[in-house]
Amino acid sequence: MKIVGSVIARLGSKRLTFKNLLPYKGEPLVLRAVRKLLENNSVDLVVLSTDSELIARTCLIEGVEILFRPKNLSGDEIASIPVFQHIVEHFPCDLHINYNCNFPECDQSVIDKTIAVAKETGEALSNPFATWAQTSECLASYGDPFQITATQFDATGVHPLDVHTMDDLLEVHRVHQDTFLWGK
Repeated sequence: MKIVGSVIARLGSKRLTFKNLLPYKGEPLVLRAVRKLLENNSVDLVVLSTDSELIARTCLIEGVEILFRPKNLSGDEIASIPVFQHIVEHFPCDLHINYNCNFPECDQSVIDKTIAVAKETGEALSNPFATWAQTSECLASYGDPFQITATQFDATGVHPLDVHTMDDLLEVHRVHQDTFLWGK
């Protein structure tokens, strides 16, 4: 079974400018997500889907394919499913798994469980929403992309904060890094 992992990252963010490029533990959020997928033994290929040359160049490392998104798949209002379909159209596979870089703390076991559940049910989504996987058949026949049909499971290996603001990012840092004394 061929498994393609993806990270989708746009440059624009209404709540936190350049969010995907901001550092977490010394590396951009988007690059951290790409590396998580590269480290997983089940994933055969990792694809970065982006509308930004800067994000693409940030993730230009061995083992990563870059797929530039057309404008019609790059807006704020676009659901993830059409972006996933675009990825699978260019990189055919049996199963697709997406890692959401808004969750910088995610155990490999969560990626593995998402893949296993998707193999059984056709589609799986971790809760918190760090990983989301679908079989190619599921993606090909997906209905309303805003009506998620995935089998959800509780993922204790994910820090629950979905990073959308600077305060969110700082909170994840505070919880997962050694004590830092500001101004001393």
